[in-house]
Amino acid sequence: MVYLDNNATTPLDPAVQEKMCWFLKNHFGNPSSLYPLGREVKEMITEAREIIATSLGAQRSEIIFTGSGTEADNFAIRGVLDALPEKKEVITSAIEHPAIIETGHYLQRKGYKVTFVPVDQTGLVDLEYLEKAITPQTALISIMHANNEIGTIQPIEEIVKIAKKHGVLVHTDAVQSYGKIEVNVNKLGVDLLTISAHKIYGPKGIGALYIRKGTPIQPLIYGGHQER
Repeated sequence: MVYLDNNATTPLDPAVQEKMCWFLKNHFGNPSSLYPLGREVKEMITEAREIIATSLGAQRSEIIFTGSGTEADNFAIRGVLDALPEKKEVITSAIEHPAIIETGHYLQRKGYKVTFVPVDQTGLVDLEYLEKAITPQTALISIMHANNEIGTIQPIEEIVKIAKKHGVLVHTDAVQSYGKIEVNVNKLGVDLLTISAHKIYGPKGIGALYIRKGTPIQPLIYGGHQER
């Protein structure tokens, strides 16, 4: 078989598979436990968090692991809105991944105003339209870094400049670009950023959300405190 759909998902790297099997067999402890088996797992999670943070130019404390990129996108958008109940508007683009588009439709049903910014023939968002859509009620702008269908790379730095003039937070879904081009949260200037392992030869069922220190956000899921 010749596999040509790596843009959708990638096969698991054999080295990753080997490491995962070793870990699952030998390091099954609860990272919240105080005994050695648990502490070892916690140290490994901390190391993994540090590696991801360094790759993004972030601090370790700014990385939250999730069950997928879709969960991370939902966490970013809904978590910010829960933290800013006085804000009832979100801006995104018309060609986002369904994780964003469907979340937008859900929010509309809940009474939020969601603006879907149009794009040109190359897939670039209309920045003038975007800025005109911002109001004092706008909590968040969520525009993907690279499009998963046509590969268009959005001018995130310019979007951030526009947003900051109006005091609006910015999230970008970088699932499609991370591991292929440079993705540095400080250069981009975003407040939140999503990545996912299965696009870069990692396993399904693991994503991460970068949350800039000081960004107002509430948990999406309540329970354990490993990812808080």
